[in-house]
Amino acid sequence: MRLIIKEGYIVDPVNNLIGEADILIEEGIIKKINKKIEENVDNIISAKDRIVMPALIDLHVHLREPGREDKETILTGTEAASKGGITTILVMPNTDPAIDSPEAVRLLKERIKRTARIDVLIASTITLRREGKVLVDFEALKKEGVVAITDDGSSVDDENLLLKAMQEAKEKDLLLLLHCEDKSLSSKGMVNLGVISTRLGLRGIPKEAEYRRVERDIKLSKKINAPIHITHVSCKESVDLIAKAKKEGIRVTCDTAPHYFSLTEEELLNFDTNKKVNPPLRKKEDLLAIKEALKEGIIDCIASDHAPHTEHEKEVEFENAEFGTIGLETELAVAITYLVEPGLIDWCKLVELFCINPSKILKIDKGTLAIGKPAELIILDPSKEWVVKKDDFLSLSKNSAFLGMRLKGKVEYTIYKGKIIYPF
Repeated sequence: MRLIIKEGYIVDPVNNLIGEADILIEEGIIKKINKKIEENVDNIISAKDRIVMPALIDLHVHLREPGREDKETILTGTEAASKGGITTILVMPNTDPAIDSPEAVRLLKERIKRTARIDVLIASTITLRREGKVLVDFEALKKEGVVAITDDGSSVDDENLLLKAMQEAKEKDLLLLLHCEDKSLSSKGMVNLGVISTRLGLRGIPKEAEYRRVERDIKLSKKINAPIHITHVSCKESVDLIAKAKKEGIRVTCDTAPHYFSLTEEELLNFDTNKKVNPPLRKKEDLLAIKEALKEGIIDCIASDHAPHTEHEKEVEFENAEFGTIGLETELAVAITYLVEPGLIDWCKLVELFCINPSKILKIDKGTLAIGKPAELIILDPSKEWVVKKDDFLSLSKNSAFLGMRLKGKVEYTIYKGKIIYPF
């Protein structure tokens, strides 16, 4: 099939493509990008007054399959991703059973091959069953196609074990993605520790639970010069530690999630369990620090931490509700609304945060609109305003922290390997 996208505003800083142009796609490949392309084609999409940019890459997604298909499946999750403009995701291994063996990876790969609508990359656990006691077989998992390892949802408490994991990941060239939480400090907390937790009468989670573990993991990384990636950064102290480490040349990258630069702990005053996330929503000073870190490049990328839960797991007393919010269908619009619209970042920086940097971190050849490469791109209306509604989600679960909010920026087309996969 031959397709021309006409008169879109192209944003691809890697190839210095900034401005209005046409794109010719043939047999799934970007063949030509010129000011004006006039050829016989099967389909023409008018992208006048639209942004055309690389499709998003999300390196922190929970699809719940296998084990909790009542929350999300590979099919529903990847359909939701396509609606959000995402064509590549990294799935977390805290499924049931956990993805901690070659056999588990093979099972997951078979399911992905059958039902996924986009590229699904696999992360395995660092330790067996995510128990923090015995390392998985890094070499065998690498051979099965695993690209990253993480005990996401848990931090490896044993320093010597984590040091061994860092060394193994370095030798096998696997991304080591770290959930930084000292559970001896976070204990059974539910919200950020402070005035709001007191007003709510809920046990608080101190910021130290995150940043002390960030500090430790950076120290271990420096010790053996091993690359690490710190996920869902949520507080100012963590940002400061990462900024200092980067200046010292320590090999650390990191991401944050949209709720950490758009919402604060005050949003919890009505006990909205959809805003119960881990790490918790922080203070305004933390939110401002996260936004500045995104602008300055201290935080490398934005990832959804898409965490679907059923209604009966969220529509309960706050203390009993599960942690997490879905985010695949809202993350781009939240970033446009809270980062681009106020002028904090431009479109090129947005592409860097969602496309270029995640591809570098994952070491995949994506995130640009290079001629000769597979066409994976989105067309979005940057001025379209919309209200987040439960009934509009393609995700099987509806536990969005952004329900009822008005956002700006709407994906109109998602193109994956030259084919329009959204709208269906």
